[in-house]
Amino acid sequence: MTVALSFSATVGAGAGATPLPATGTVEALFTPWDDAEGAIVRALGEAKKSIHVQAYLLTSRSIARALQDAHARGVAVEVLADRDMVSKGENSLVPKLAAEGIAVRLETRYAVAHNKVLLIDAATAHGFVITGSYNFTWSAQARNAENLLILRDNPALVRRYLDNWQRHRDEAEPMSGAQ
Repeated sequence: MTVALSFSATVGAGAGATPLPATGTVEALFTPWDDAEGAIVRALGEAKKSIHVQAYLLTSRSIARALQDAHARGVAVEVLADRDMVSKGENSLVPKLAAEGIAVRLETRYAVAHNKVLLIDAATAHGFVITGSYNFTWSAQARNAENLLILRDNPALVRRYLDNWQRHRDEAEPMSGAQ
């Protein structure tokens, strides 16, 4: 089903909120009832060219393993993570990803880099966005009330997310030991 909606914001000059047509499909998941983690792992398994990650917190072994598997099969995987959550979070798997050769940059400019975004094959015709409140953690699946959206076949939306991801990457610092 194709939905024709547009979203805009009017927060200050230069907000950059250009309405985008709502095209493609939307999959909405809600934890703890839906298997959001499984949906993410399956989506990461679909990646053929690239995966761009923005993570506030990444402690899910299943998601980390899916990122490692994608990297091993030749998919370009790049991770942006909140510096404080990586350094203070004793269970963060981001250092392990960096140690295995996945490019990791740490966001330091903001009080909190609270994005939870995955871009799958963003530069291709069938790239898609995964986003929502869902942190990439076991608790997000098993204990928390979270939401996750998988937005497919909306190239303008994917481009907007990729542009934002690249802006954040350009401001972030390489993680020690990361590519």
